Amino acid sequence: MIRALRAQVYTGFSLMKVSTLKALSPADGRYSDKVSGLRDIFSEYGLIRFRVLVEVRWLQALSDEHDVPGIGPLSPVLKDLLNSIVDDFSLDDAERVKKIEATTNHDVKAVEYFIREKLGGGPDTATLKDFLHFGCTSEDINNLAHALMLRTARSEVLIPQMRVLKAKLQAMARQHADVAMLSRTHGQAASPTTLGKEIANFVKRLEAAQRQLASVSIRGKFNGAVGNFNAHLVAYPEANWRGISERFVGALGLEPNSHTTQIEPHDWMAEYAHALSRYNTVLIDLCRDLWSYISLGYFRQKISRDEVGSSTMPHKVNPIDFENAEGNLGMANAMLGHFAEKLPISRWQRDLTDSTVQRNFGVALGYVVIALASAQKGLDKIQVNRDAIGADIAEAWELLAEAVQTVMRRYGVPEPYEKLKALTRGRAVTRDLIHGFIETLDIPAPEKARLLELTPETYLGLASALARDC
Repeated sequence: MIRALRAQVYTGFSLMKVSTLKALSPADGRYSDKVSGLRDIFSEYGLIRFRVLVEVRWLQALSDEHDVPGIGPLSPVLKDLLNSIVDDFSLDDAERVKKIEATTNHDVKAVEYFIREKLGGGPDTATLKDFLHFGCTSEDINNLAHALMLRTARSEVLIPQMRVLKAKLQAMARQHADVAMLSRTHGQAASPTTLGKEIANFVKRLEAAQRQLASVSIRGKFNGAVGNFNAHLVAYPEANWRGISERFVGALGLEPNSHTTQIEPHDWMAEYAHALSRYNTVLIDLCRDLWSYISLGYFRQKISRDEVGSSTMPHKVNPIDFENAEGNLGMANAMLGHFAEKLPISRWQRDLTDSTVQRNFGVALGYVVIALASAQKGLDKIQVNRDAIGADIAEAWELLAEAVQTVMRRYGVPEPYEKLKALTRGRAVTRDLIHGFIETLDIPAPEKARLLELTPETYLGLASALARDC
C-alpha cells in the first residue's frame, strides 16, 4: 500500500522515487512522517480508490433493485469479483487507472474503463458492464468519494489524535488542580487561579469544538447530470429513483441530499471546514498561553543532551513545538477559510472551480495533523516549575482587595470598592497593610477572622474543583 511508499510521487502514470528533501510541500517533505495516516485517504491513489468503491457499490446496489430489471441478481462469483475489485485495490491498480486516463483525458471515465477491464470478457459480465456508471454524471462519483474521504479522515485520523491531546491535557489539569497561580487579565495581576483550572478551560473548549466537528453531517448526492434523475426516469420510468438514490447514499454512511444541481452544493464541507477551524483556533490559544507560561518560567522544558536551542546562545531551550503547532494551525485555517467561502459557490448548475480546490483538503488536514503531533510533543516536554509559580503569587497581597471589598458589600460597609482602591492602587501592598485594614472593619468577628486567614495562595474559589471536573 501507499503507506510503505511515502517517498514516492506520481509522474504521469508511472512512479519514481523522490527524496523528501525535494518535496514541494513540507507535509510531504520535512513532516512526512507525521501525515502518513492521511496518504491513503487524500492522495491521488486515495481519490481513485474511493471512486472505484462508489462505482462498484452503485453497480451492486442496482443489481439488488427489483425496479431495475436486466442487471441482477448477481451470482456469488460476480459478487465476489466486484468485492475483490474494491477490497484488493492496489497501487498497481491506481497506476493502471492513470494510464487509462492518459488516453481518455477524463479521470472518472478512466475508473469506469478500469472496472470493465477487471470484470473481464466473460459472457456473464457483458450485461453488467453496460450498467457501469448507469445514470451517473462524474460528480455523482466525485462528491461521494470526497465525502467518504473527509468522513474517513475525521473518524480515523483527526478525532483519534484530538482524543490523545485531550487525554494529556485532562491528566495535566487534574494533576495540577491545586497548584495556586497568579492570573493575568490585560497582562496585569488578577484574582488567583490554579494551573490545573487554566488547563481544564482548554480541555472543555477543545472538547466542545471536537464534538461540533464530529456532529457535522456529511452529505452526498446521486441524482444525475443536473440533479433531476432525467436519464434514470427515461430508462426506467416505473422505478422510485429518489428512494433508490437515498438508500444507496445512506448505505455508504452518508446523509442523502435530494435537492442539488449537478454538484452537491458543499454547504456541509463549509460546516466541516469551519468546525475544524474553530478547533484549531482554540488550540492556537492554548499554544500561545503555554508558550507564555514557559517564558515566565512556570514550565521548564525537558532537555535533550544533544539538542541545540540556538545557533549562538548555548543556554537556550526554545518552545519550538508550540510555535510549530501554532504556525501549522494558521496555515490550516487559511486554507479551511477558503474552502468554506469558495466551495458553496458555483455558477448556475455547475462550474469546475470546486474540483481543484477539493483536492487540497488533504493538505489542510495535513497541517492540522502536524500541529496536533507538535502540541502533543510539546506537552510531553514541559515540567511544572512550582517554585516560579509560587514566587509570583506569594507576595501578591493586592489580590485580596477583591475579597475584602466583596465581604464589605455583604455587610453594608459604605464605599467598599473606593476604600480598597485608595488602599491598594499605586503602592506596594503587603500582608501587614491588608491585615491592618481588615482589623478596622465593622463586620462580624468570624468574618474578620476568615479574611485574616486568607492568603493569595488560598483565595482560589472553586478553581481546584473545576480543574478536576474536566
